[in-house]
Amino acid sequence: MILQSLDSYYERLQADEASGAPVLGFSRQKIHFALALDPAGELIQVADLRDAGGKKPVPRPMTVPFDPNVKRTVGVVSYFLWDNTKYVLGMDDKGKPERVRQCFEAFRELHHRLLDGVEDQGAKALLAFLDRWEPPLPQDLPDSFPSWEEIAGLNLVFQLDGERRFLHERTALRRAWLEHLAREGSGEQGMCLVTGKIGPVAKLHPAIKGVRGAQSSGASIVSFNLEAFKSYGKEQNQNAPVSEAAAFAYTTALNHLLSDSRRRIQIGDATTVFWSGRPTVMEDLLAGFLDPPGEDEGDSGAEDGSLVKDVRDFLSAVRDGKRPAVIQDEAGTPFYVLGLSPNASRLSVRFWYAGTVGEMAERLGRHFRDLSIVRQFDNDPEFPGVWRLLRETAALRKSDNVSPALAGAFARAILAGVPYPRSLLAAVMGRARADGVVNHLRAALVKAVLVRRWRVLPNERLMEVGIMLDKQSPNVPYRLGRLFAMFEGIQRKAGQGRDLNVTIRDRFFTSASATPGAVFPRLFQLAQHHLKSVRQDRKGLAGYFDQQIGEILEPFEAETGFPAHLSLEEQGLFALGYYHQRAERKDKEQKEEEKEE
Repeated sequence: MILQSLDSYYERLQADEASGAPVLGFSRQKIHFALALDPAGELIQVADLRDAGGKKPVPRPMTVPFDPNVKRTVGVVSYFLWDNTKYVLGMDDKGKPERVRQCFEAFRELHHRLLDGVEDQGAKALLAFLDRWEPPLPQDLPDSFPSWEEIAGLNLVFQLDGERRFLHERTALRRAWLEHLAREGSGEQGMCLVTGKIGPVAKLHPAIKGVRGAQSSGASIVSFNLEAFKSYGKEQNQNAPVSEAAAFAYTTALNHLLSDSRRRIQIGDATTVFWSGRPTVMEDLLAGFLDPPGEDEGDSGAEDGSLVKDVRDFLSAVRDGKRPAVIQDEAGTPFYVLGLSPNASRLSVRFWYAGTVGEMAERLGRHFRDLSIVRQFDNDPEFPGVWRLLRETAALRKSDNVSPALAGAFARAILAGVPYPRSLLAAVMGRARADGVVNHLRAALVKAVLVRRWRVLPNERLMEVGIMLDKQSPNVPYRLGRLFAMFEGIQRKAGQGRDLNVTIRDRFFTSASATPGAVFPRLFQLAQHHLKSVRQDRKGLAGYFDQQIGEILEPFEAETGFPAHLSLEEQGLFALGYYHQRAERKDKEQKEEEKEE
């Protein structure tokens, strides 16, 4: 299903001339310099093809000849009409002259084998250059070259001096390359698992580049390199027969997606790409939905005001259960999301989603509805992105500390509309116990997990959590969290004007949320002590605290007292009660203070 969907996307790219997607036998590569030759093969100049508009020169992507059945690992394998300095010039900075000489000879031999007898001015100029070129020392490079430090190891192409096109764009040379591929084909015919058609089976699939953490030379989704993976005497990828055309199509499509920042986001260790069966609004904006622009530092999309507004309007609509007008005609269009993570020279599929644009909009809306909770501060994000949420589960809130497995499970839950992983609740509560912080994002995550669990497994130990404080809820863990927030507020008002080095939140949050029966009697004593200080100066505020504590304790039974232990879900309810009460208390205390004044 994954490869078939990518194969279909390649067909869509081929229909779009602006996509620049290569055909079989060619690939998009990063090219840095061009060697300009005269008809006699003399090197005239070295043209810098890089874009120097930014902080660092960026190589130019070019469609160049490429054999998908040939992979460069430890062997000497030359590319046609382009390569790095080791092959093209016989020079590098690795200190292995014999190896470098072998690379240059392989480059020269390949071009003589394919171009001898080709009646083309560019072919003759290139062969003449290769025949007369003797690799010099870096300090002996011709004046036409940039400094060796600038060009070493980079990719080069050729062109005739005075022409804009490159040698790999000349018709005769492209024809020579395609004829070579036809002669060197695997020859073994088989039914393609992707297309169902009979054709030559690819022994090796082209490398996939752009997955964070994978090998820079590329990695594979499909590969067989050990006896244990093989069957019936088949070699390499003939164990899972995919035609050469289909292998080229799906890898080209995937590489195109991975190189497009509008179709790629990072979720944990999973580099995630997405596309639809035809151009859609959802395809253009999904990155903004999962990581909304304008709400996270370093987000380049934050500078685009129109994009921020489009994303916010869309998310507001889907969160409210509406279908935005911009996708009414696209609702039935197929939509795909693929998450890939590195695994040595291979890629692992972290998650895969196949549905429709309408289903994706509905699931995004459900995700943000489940996250929706009263904001404690005006700058709390209304539509927090995936990364911003996941950082709340990590030590020091660093992205590097986010669990890859948790990130993948969280993304799957969003895309598939299934309950969030219980490990998400455990991670959030673990961080809350470690630092005593229950902020807006952590409370939103706790609420989302519990809401979905309640929706699937309704029982008396859970509750449907609301956006704001629920004073009528009889749930004991929820009320204990509210009570803890009141005790914290009393201590803060009693110590107003003094620096509190350690608060009851710092000392007791972990134990109060896990074993309330052992902690709350002590907290009551502390609260009464702090209330005495409040009554001396602010009787109205002290009366407010007494009233609130009485209302919270009303459903408790004196005989049973406080529970000895709380489960993980009940600890989540404790945290929500604490957060809701703090958000409510802030407003109420302000009103009491204004009344006193």
